[in-house]
Amino acid sequence: MTRTLLIVFAKEVIDNFRDRRTLASALLMGPLLGPMLFAFVINLSIERSLSDVDNSMALPVIGAEHAPNLRRFLESRNIEIVAGPADRAAAITAVKTGEIDVVIIIPAEFGEQLSGGEPARVELVSDQSDQEAERDARRARNAIGAYNQQLAALRLIGRGVSPVILQAITVDDVDVSTPSGRSGILLGMMSYFFIFAMLMGGMYLAIDTTAGEREHGSLEPLLSLPVTREQLMLGKVAATCVFMATSLMLSLWSFFFALRFMPLEQLGMTPNFGPGVVLAAFFLLAPFILLGAALMTLVASFTKSYKEAQTWLSIVLIAPTLPILVVSILNVRPKLELMFVPSLSQHLILQDMVKNEPLQWLHVTISVVSTLLIGALLTWACARLYRREGLLG
Repeated sequence: MTRTLLIVFAKEVIDNFRDRRTLASALLMGPLLGPMLFAFVINLSIERSLSDVDNSMALPVIGAEHAPNLRRFLESRNIEIVAGPADRAAAITAVKTGEIDVVIIIPAEFGEQLSGGEPARVELVSDQSDQEAERDARRARNAIGAYNQQLAALRLIGRGVSPVILQAITVDDVDVSTPSGRSGILLGMMSYFFIFAMLMGGMYLAIDTTAGEREHGSLEPLLSLPVTREQLMLGKVAATCVFMATSLMLSLWSFFFALRFMPLEQLGMTPNFGPGVVLAAFFLLAPFILLGAALMTLVASFTKSYKEAQTWLSIVLIAPTLPILVVSILNVRPKLELMFVPSLSQHLILQDMVKNEPLQWLHVTISVVSTLLIGALLTWACARLYRREGLLG
């Protein structure tokens, strides 16, 4: 039985290697494109998160001559004051059309209001629906707010009152997070790419060995060979598992090298994703390989054409990743009952590994065992399905 199973396994592996375009798409596009996209998004997020204080910013101001001290304060914050539009209406129009991101309007009575001890009015014109423009607006707003606090403190001092009297409570933040723990904020979605790449690695083989052979008319001669249908199915599933495991390993190492080029240290983050974690993550995610291969083979067996199988397996690719998206939004922590959910349990445990937090081995055991049991159950269902005479279509 073992020799026959190995023959079927070798046949499926060799056939898949012959289709080089499909092989490149499964083993290169998923494992490589995912890390590249992830690195691009993370670098973009870091760039947006870092402070812009060191970068000069041109700020159009109408009526800058009415507030020379405010102008000097803004220039000390690396904000260059430039001439604004002709009037308020022109400023609103320029911001609406995107010609200018933000405009400050200082009325003529600004100085009189300040000297009279009244709140001096300043208008900040911006489009809050434009995220790029809102960055400059936020920086200008914060700078004016800092100037306002400075003036308020000087007024209190001038009246013989200490500005400290306004601080009834002082809050000292005590951050107990670690650099590895903070990295989980940005890297928590890695498991999404791992599972997606893993499934992509075996999807085309799962389709070709079922719906593809039925469509090409090669399934009936294959079933007439002196090989039991269970052996035939197990050989196909085993071949799919090999390519899924290869895709997973490529994806893990691609992320390992991609993280070397991410400036996470600028945000005080140090991800725990060295070679040891890469290997541990592989063995953690490996039980999902059997489940994914059996599930895709099972679904593809019900389809009558290659195109129909692609449609249904596209849904299968999305289904295991949906729980990951949900818990990432809700920021769910690992719980015992969640360890029985495949893909979700691996995601939660992998997050703890990246954060360098101590693993709960009971959670790991439940995750591995439950995923393997579900995979074995789906493999058994595939074996039962291959006994149907309707399998030939």
